Amino acid sequence: MERDPAARSRLEVYFLYSGFRAVRDYRVANWFFRHNMKFIARFISQSSRRRTGIEIHPGATIGKGLFIDHGMGVVIGETAEVGDNCTIYQGVTLGGTGKDQGKRHPTLGNNVLVGSGAKVLGPFRVGDNARIAAGAVVLTEVPDNATAVGVPARIVRLNGEKVSPCTELDQIHYTDPIEERFTDIDKRLEKMREALGEYENGAGI
Repeated sequence: MERDPAARSRLEVYFLYSGFRAVRDYRVANWFFRHNMKFIARFISQSSRRRTGIEIHPGATIGKGLFIDHGMGVVIGETAEVGDNCTIYQGVTLGGTGKDQGKRHPTLGNNVLVGSGAKVLGPFRVGDNARIAAGAVVLTEVPDNATAVGVPARIVRLNGEKVSPCTELDQIHYTDPIEERFTDIDKRLEKMREALGEYENGAGI
């Protein structure tokens, strides 16, 4: 209710919101998983996946106040850990890289926001109050109070020091690191052309 301006009533959230239903089903499945009734746990989680489009492995560890907005295509792996009051948008994957053993999924701290379509892959930590921009692919640790953008993701904001305008729940207003890279390449090419022109003029070519 606090984080979704479209929510009109608690009744609507309880019966109609797929994210709420998926987290509720996860709590039940996780209880069975922790009591070594893993088949029942997976049955509940897979049933919830078919109904909601959200796949949360019953072995994941999720704190209080998780808000999954829209939710379609969200995947949270078995050894993933999610702190308190996190926000996850549609199409997000908290996954592994396919080569790790044991702890192979990420850990999100408290109050983390993960934008639409972002992929967080590997057994590392995303710090408290961190922001992952929409479409980012995060493969390394993100510090507390940082904002990560791009493919692969890089830090563009840390401890309140902004390099681009953004708001608390803004997923899109960040500088594009790929565009910045191409701009840098264009500048270097222009300098090389100027140097080549000076050389040709000096050599009488």
